Amino acid sequence: MESRRIHRRIERTPEEQDELRRIRDDYQSRRPSMEELLASGDVTEFVPLGEYLSLRSTMLALREQRERRGLTVTNVAERSGMNESRIAELESGVQTNPTVDALCRYAAAVGARITWLVESVEER
Repeated sequence: MESRRIHRRIERTPEEQDELRRIRDDYQSRRPSMEELLASGDVTEFVPLGEYLSLRSTMLALREQRERRGLTVTNVAERSGMNESRIAELESGVQTNPTVDALCRYAAAVGARITWLVESVEER
């Protein structure tokens, strides 16, 4: 099944647009590191891309399992005890730091389980 991205137009005032442009230009010119962003207070948490992509891959597999079983988001919400918006956030990637409990409850609701794998990474 092919997913379709939905774009919602965000209405911003000219002042808000100017501020966003200023911030974007500043970050593009300085290219701050992850540590600098966290220290500045501009960012409160940071999810490394590899971890995010791993989570997205897991959620894609769980969503495909849900669809193969003919379950709706409402079905999964009822089975897992989570609300529909939480299920939608997990599936869409909006929730970038879900709890282990939420992932396991979702998996159980679609008749799956999550297994963990530990891999060594090279020191930088």
